[in-house]
Amino acid sequence: MTLTPNWKLKKPPHLNWVLLPFLSLLTLSLSDPRIYEAALLCGPTATAAAAAPPPQKNFSYIPAFVKEMELLSQQVYTNNWGHTAVNSTGVIPIYALAHCHDDLPHTDCLLCYAVARTRLPHCLPALSGRVYLDGCFLRYDRYDFFGESVDPVRDSVNCTDSGRRGGGVARGAEFNSSVGDLIDNVTQTAVANGGFAAGEVKGVFGLAVCWKTVSSAGCRDCLEKAANDVRDCLPGGEGRGLNAGCYLRYSTHNFLQNEAGNLHQGESATGFIVAIALAATTFFMFSLFAIYACYVRLPRLKQERNNLGQISASFNKSSLNFKYEALEKATDYFNPSRKIGQGGAGSVFKGTLPNRETIAVKRLFYNTRQWVDDFFNEVNLISGIQHKNLVKLLGCSIEGPESLLVYEYVPNKNLDQFLFDKDKSQNVNWKQRLDIIVGIAEGLAYLHGGSETRIIHRDIKGSNVLLDENLAPKIADFGLARCFAADKSHLSTGIAGTLGYMAPEYLVRGQLTEKADVYSYGVLVLEIICGRKSHAFVEDSCSLLQSVWQLYKTNRLPESIDPRLNGDFPAKEASRVLQIGLLCTQASVALRPSMEEVVDMLINRDDEIPVPNQPPFLTASALNPASSDRSCSVNSLILNALTKMGASGTSTESSTMPSSDEPSRSV
Repeated sequence: MTLTPNWKLKKPPHLNWVLLPFLSLLTLSLSDPRIYEAALLCGPTATAAAAAPPPQKNFSYIPAFVKEMELLSQQVYTNNWGHTAVNSTGVIPIYALAHCHDDLPHTDCLLCYAVARTRLPHCLPALSGRVYLDGCFLRYDRYDFFGESVDPVRDSVNCTDSGRRGGGVARGAEFNSSVGDLIDNVTQTAVANGGFAAGEVKGVFGLAVCWKTVSSAGCRDCLEKAANDVRDCLPGGEGRGLNAGCYLRYSTHNFLQNEAGNLHQGESATGFIVAIALAATTFFMFSLFAIYACYVRLPRLKQERNNLGQISASFNKSSLNFKYEALEKATDYFNPSRKIGQGGAGSVFKGTLPNRETIAVKRLFYNTRQWVDDFFNEVNLISGIQHKNLVKLLGCSIEGPESLLVYEYVPNKNLDQFLFDKDKSQNVNWKQRLDIIVGIAEGLAYLHGGSETRIIHRDIKGSNVLLDENLAPKIADFGLARCFAADKSHLSTGIAGTLGYMAPEYLVRGQLTEKADVYSYGVLVLEIICGRKSHAFVEDSCSLLQSVWQLYKTNRLPESIDPRLNGDFPAKEASRVLQIGLLCTQASVALRPSMEEVVDMLINRDDEIPVPNQPPFLTASALNPASSDRSCSVNSLILNALTKMGASGTSTESSTMPSSDEPSRSV
């Protein structure tokens, strides 16, 4: 048997800062960084469970975790291992350890640590986590575990190609004996040799390593336990013991790094020259890109800072400013059980203030570049708007780790959930549906002209209409809203909204007017009356708009009304409201009524309703009365609308393509 002593392959320190950012771009094939993930273990440990702070405060743990990883990275960069502790007042303490195996070259250690660093945050917001890679180990916890050698709860074994555990390759007693000899030798040598040993016996390779924070006695206890556990993998060809204070591995594959230590001088020099050349070239290109990106993004970044500055200046001096900590407590630290909604911009939680007022707290996501714009819109546009059919903004918080919006709490579900619940348990009668239709119209009419600012919502759909205790509708989610002066006829803007509710002129040309909201409202009216979702593109059935138009042309509109009403509705009035919905969805912007006119038509029920023209997304073949409802297909839609939209190049906002009933809001 041959044993490999404790050694490290060091690069010149002044080169490491150049090489490190580009490790993922360079393939030098000098060695194997051993980044296979043997285990990722998350959650509280039994040792500290009783003394730990309550789990609802987990989110205050995250900033400390980030700080801890920054400190740890500096130590790993210098020493190939490190351990740190952050114990700030009022914050849950956090301890962290990173440790590369002693045979791993410095550059490979940095790469292994970088991979571990990307995996460990998957444990958040759990208060502890550890990840074992084949070349390194990374752990954080809420107590001082540095001297810990074994953990009966979390210690584990990883076996591959195993006989007892997986029915792998059949191997005899000689193989088992070789593995036993190897395990005994590397564990004993590691204890006597400062915590590391590696070797080979008859084609079986092994490695034992203890963390440098573990005592000699702890190292012995840890490796003895790991040796017993790993023998459980026999006659398998691979076994790993994964303990709190050590790592033990045997394998029929030669994973050891000793070849890298015997590189010839010329090979090493050539490798460094290639690395430096590639790194320098990449750094130069990256610098040019960074300069260009900063030049292009600078005006937008300034605007974002101005937006936040305006919000901070105005709200910090007003009663609309909420403390982040107060909203944390109000929502039980954003307990999942308090979650009442999920949208493309964030999650909504139910909260209770100290005065027992119930509120809804919207927690904004930060994973898109336009979160500042969305936040600015919601606060700046509607903070001064009050209408019985608009959700009232009570305030916001921008001083904590994330931005929060505070709204009045609306007890019932959103309209989509109320109408299209899977078990169809919610049966809304005709009068309630009509009142909802009228209320939404009045809210939109107010946005379009009832206040000093003209506001276009841009995302009118059922999931953005909430219902109070009396089923009165309240329009919500103003993140995509836009405002413009009275002397402007339209805005040219990027495409954002939900497919199926977007007006054709906006979808194709990015031309935005109040009539875009009118179109979306018309689609929603048809959904409310027909009890059926409006799917924009369907392969095997007609769209809702097509079905209603066909029935209108054949004087059979009542047939489209939701069968759950069981015929309990005035057929003439229902047909009239459906006709108003078709008026709102006409292809021509000029022919669509304003929301003020819609309100008038809904309230003054004796007035004559104009005859609607053909809606968009239809062809003449789709209007054949002989065709059944199921004969419609995607060919009856204007498919080149998307092609034109792509060719227009007008979009200035992030673009995804959700279905019409997804919570995401942009296309």
